[in-house]
Amino acid sequence: MASVEKLSVALTNEQVSALKTAVESGEYATTSEIVREAVRDWQLKRELRQEDIRRLRQAWDEGVASGSAGKVDMKQLRKEARDRLKGAKKASGHAD
Repeated sequence: MASVEKLSVALTNEQVSALKTAVESGEYATTSEIVREAVRDWQLKRELRQEDIRRLRQAWDEGVASGSAGKVDMKQLRKEARDRLKGAKKASGHAD
């Protein structure tokens, strides 16, 4: 295991109870083990979010670099969107 640093964290009574229950049931050896797993999960989620942001920025930059889409007919665009929504609702069985 890498070097360990102790850190004080404030948790609600419900959170502490859930941690203790998981340890008492044998699911985890210690509450520290649970917290370390939670931090690893958070780190992975954060990395994935950063990758999503990077890809979105890249797509944005590519779109801007591709130039103007030309003049847009907003009435026609709204009609097409409504028609698509209506078709999606019919396909899913929601004929509102």
